[in-house]
Amino acid sequence: MSTQLDQLKQFTVVVADTGDFATLKQFAPRDATTNPSLIFKAAQMPEYQFIVDKAIADNKSKAGGQELLNRVLDDLLILFGVEILKIVPGRVSTETDANLAFDAGALVAKGRKFIQLYEAHGIPRERILIKIASTWEGIRAAEVLQQEGINCNLTLLFSLAQAVACAEAKAKLISPFVGRIMDWYKAKEKKDFAPAEDPGVISVKEIYSYYKKFGHATEVMGASFRNVGEIQELAGCDLLTISPNLLAELQKSDAPLARKLSPEIARESKLEKLPLDEKKFRWLFNENAMATEKTAEGIRLFNADAQKLAQFVAAKLK
Repeated sequence: MSTQLDQLKQFTVVVADTGDFATLKQFAPRDATTNPSLIFKAAQMPEYQFIVDKAIADNKSKAGGQELLNRVLDDLLILFGVEILKIVPGRVSTETDANLAFDAGALVAKGRKFIQLYEAHGIPRERILIKIASTWEGIRAAEVLQQEGINCNLTLLFSLAQAVACAEAKAKLISPFVGRIMDWYKAKEKKDFAPAEDPGVISVKEIYSYYKKFGHATEVMGASFRNVGEIQELAGCDLLTISPNLLAELQKSDAPLARKLSPEIARESKLEKLPLDEKKFRWLFNENAMATEKTAEGIRLFNADAQKLAQFVAAKLK
């Protein structure tokens, strides 16, 4: 009997949520995702010191002060992506600065810069996903980038309103955060949830069904899992990005894994079309306390880790 990981790969693209190359080699995902927290963790590991050293060496003669630090930080993200793409056959997601989450123009500029840096390393833009938080401004930035052939991964997504706005902006991919949704409801309702009743699982199923029913091409990639039960309930989703410890659990089990999501089932859903403009988006987002709180918290946490990474690099530049 094949492992649950192998079974999952038959109907879902498996993506590794890590900056650790050894993990990528072990689980053979098609794509990989990174974020400031994962890059900060990887940059401190001795085996990846060569990437930090290269980012510094390549920029030391080009600038000084804050500009040098900014250049090194951007290069660090790209160099990790380049190394990851030597291992995975598909795409890597590289995250824009969290402190730009409400500045559409700056996000567009950063997305273009990342693509330029990747292309300088001989990496075609088709293999890159620019990660942007699912704020209204982030979604508008993605709309511009997509028109230029720069594919975007809209992350920190917690609601149908965010998902619909992303699809209408023709984002390549979205990352609804399953586990963080469940965390919020668990804390609020003081109870655990079975995988089938998990609010995060239910949210992704709703988004997947909406996209398939109304013909949106945007890919749905469930993210931020807390247990394998959530993953099993979303088997059949377009993509799932999974942390190394949960990939290991799936690899250890050879129990049968049933497909739970499919376009055929989704098209039968009773969901109705959600008309959306900026005012409606902001109102629906505001009315969803979980989505409002978790998006804001996620931006703050990613920014905090980006600052830690900046401090780590700044110390090396002295």
